[in-house]
Amino acid sequence: MTTAAQREDRVLERIDKFRHRRPRLLDEVVTLAHGAGGKSSAALVDAVFLEAFRNPELEQLGDAAVLHTPSGDTLAFSTDSYVVAPHRFPGGSIGHVAVHGTINDLAVSGARPQWLSAGFVIEEGFPISELREIVADMSEAAARAGVQIVTGDTKVVGKGAADGVFICTAGVGVIPAGRRLSREKVQAGDKVLLSGTIGEHGMAVMLARGDLAIDADIASDTAPVHELVEILLEAAPSTRWMRDATRGGVGTVCNELAKDSPFAVILDEDRLPIEPQVLGACDMLGIDPLYVANEGKFLAIVASDEAEAAVSALRAHPQGTHAAIVGEIVPEPPGIVALRTSFGGSRIVDMLVGDPLPRIC
Repeated sequence: MTTAAQREDRVLERIDKFRHRRPRLLDEVVTLAHGAGGKSSAALVDAVFLEAFRNPELEQLGDAAVLHTPSGDTLAFSTDSYVVAPHRFPGGSIGHVAVHGTINDLAVSGARPQWLSAGFVIEEGFPISELREIVADMSEAAARAGVQIVTGDTKVVGKGAADGVFICTAGVGVIPAGRRLSREKVQAGDKVLLSGTIGEHGMAVMLARGDLAIDADIASDTAPVHELVEILLEAAPSTRWMRDATRGGVGTVCNELAKDSPFAVILDEDRLPIEPQVLGACDMLGIDPLYVANEGKFLAIVASDEAEAAVSALRAHPQGTHAAIVGEIVPEPPGIVALRTSFGGSRIVDMLVGDPLPRIC
């Protein structure tokens, strides 16, 4: 007869096997799901790109690679591609997102962004006037953030070979001496902090397409977060780890943190900062806001005794007025992300599956 202890051991064993599974690439062709930032994306990266390029820096799979120069400097190096449609939406454009996204990848890696590159793949027939507007947005965004676009490239492809314009950016930032952020530093008792409300960017882009009969005043949150990151690190110098929650949203970022780890991430639904109009639009469309992309917010894991000071410091900045502690790191069950619901229960927050959202970054 199986005892309760034996049943519990079997459950824990299944959980342990689940959290140590490598993503498997079973598809024979690339699908849109492989670009959604969830399980399919992880499988493609693991089976194709990591398999081909494997090295210690790449295997960290951070928002930026942390590199050490022979002279002793520490740099962060990041690259990204942007395929937003429509190119302009409430609160920003593909140009704003291309600059902000790379700046933010550097910032949450602990770097102070310095230089960007910009590559353009332009479809034949794309209006020069629209290209000028996008480039002007990029110039404005870079100037406001205090970074320079110092190199680039332009390619033109035939009609129908691209969706108007694609932008590829790369960035380099300097990490101050002694600053180190790492998933290995996260420990039970730490707090999960969000720098502001979530879901605005993804919902703004979706509604801007005009395919949905929803009238909601939602603007993208696209913005650079490097100033907020510096404020956080000054108020909470023991901050463990950070990530900007873009593709796949907060839910995916938390799963990337918890994967193969000796701890669990527990979020509190009542503490998640979500604007009512975003929550309403998500409810109408059957979308979980935890998986909706952001372009001006980050998630941080901070030491428990520094969490309140961190939130207070962030809220003093215009971009951080809705900063909040939204969860905690606990020892059990390891490798799992869970949400304490408003009704007093809990549910697993799994890695995003499939491609429930159209491309939004």
